[in-house]
Amino acid sequence: METSFNKFHEHYLEIWKTSSIAELKGIISQEYQAREIAGGKVSDFGYEESIRGWEQGFKFVIENNAKWDLKELSRISLREHEVMSILSAQLVIDGKPLETGNLFF
Repeated sequence: METSFNKFHEHYLEIWKTSSIAELKGIISQEYQAREIAGGKVSDFGYEESIRGWEQGFKFVIENNAKWDLKELSRISLREHEVMSILSAQLVIDGKPLETGNLFF
């Protein structure tokens, strides 16, 4: 299981780094569920909302010739066939990182 997760994880990060929405659509489950917490507000959403958010983010990156600075902070085995990866993501524009970033679990 660890090997298949590692391959998927590396592929996922490469898709993210290249801002490829077409490839992202191909690897995320239609049953995807997510939670975002921003400014103290909690929002739950599924696949369609997530894809729209990624499309907006990837469009911004491409239009601004930005790059993603992605760092894996931790990888935790939760139970059989379940792993949690903790990532930080920050955009870099003209060689300068933005002041804010995001944490993903």
